[in-house]
Amino acid sequence: MEKLTIKTPSDVLSFIGHTLGFWPQESLVCITMHENSIGATLRIDLPRQPGQELPYARTVAHYLASDTTATAVLFAVYTNETTQTGSTRPQASTIAALTGVLAEQGITIRDGLFAGKDTFSPYDGEPGTSIALPVSSTQASAINAEFIYRGSFVEPTDRITLPSSSQAEAKAAAVEHHIETIRTEPTDTALQQGRKLWADMLASKDFPSDDDCHALVANLQFPAIRDRLIADIAGVDEPMQHILFAQTATAPMWSRIEWAQQLLLHAYTRTSPEHAAPVLTAIGYIKQWIWTRSSRMMKMRCCAPTICPEGDSGDPECRQERSNQQAVEPVTGRS
Repeated sequence: MEKLTIKTPSDVLSFIGHTLGFWPQESLVCITMHENSIGATLRIDLPRQPGQELPYARTVAHYLASDTTATAVLFAVYTNETTQTGSTRPQASTIAALTGVLAEQGITIRDGLFAGKDTFSPYDGEPGTSIALPVSSTQASAINAEFIYRGSFVEPTDRITLPSSSQAEAKAAAVEHHIETIRTEPTDTALQQGRKLWADMLASKDFPSDDDCHALVANLQFPAIRDRLIADIAGVDEPMQHILFAQTATAPMWSRIEWAQQLLLHAYTRTSPEHAAPVLTAIGYIKQWIWTRSSRMMKMRCCAPTICPEGDSGDPECRQERSNQQAVEPVTGRS
């Protein structure tokens, strides 16, 4: 497999954007490292309340510890919060707490970046100095060019734009009809029928009929069926709990995942607000777990990138990238 080499801060930010699939907002992003090879990538919301720095740091360190080979971490703080010359960086106490907690685990902070609304700079640099570069300069980085060449792109946010829906009353009645039918079936039978319906949709190249969409939405109203259908999205033959918690040994089927999202958005337009939450939960699962975890690097099956010291290309290991999320955005809904 072909390796990618990260040499500049612009490369790091470009890598993060393409890894997550979107440009983070009010986030801390950490990348684990072993020698010169990159391991796991973690994006987590910045703490919203003061006094939470230590518990927050412990949570971040717990996630990063999933990469048992990690010896160092790169981080980037993304925030629109501004600072004046001579003042401390935003989230300085958070980074200090994280540095201490990671040190207890034998992990060092290798470097850090501060990414503001319009510029970025070294995190430990002096705020407001000329060392800051425009965020737009990341578009000219070698890593960004390579990802774009391979078909990747970075969304401005991680928000989903939902299509509009109408005729809610009639759609609700159609879904309720299927719900009542499912309730009369033995549990195992209902589960197998729901899985077959979903598998047929995923295997087809055409959008399903309105009636099949109503049936899918009805199946998603039952938590046990919903979770099983969500796990089936990945196309991975592993225990359901491994799939739902992003702990699979094999990579998901990316074309199937993208098609599943289109199917769910299509089904969303065929339902009513009272039945929409489980559909949005499934969409959120794709968006927040599978899609961001895909890292576009895994999606294109290329090697783990290397941080390259000057004059040394390194020897990257091909390893699976993992992107952990702290929370699903409110748009995903809950059932």
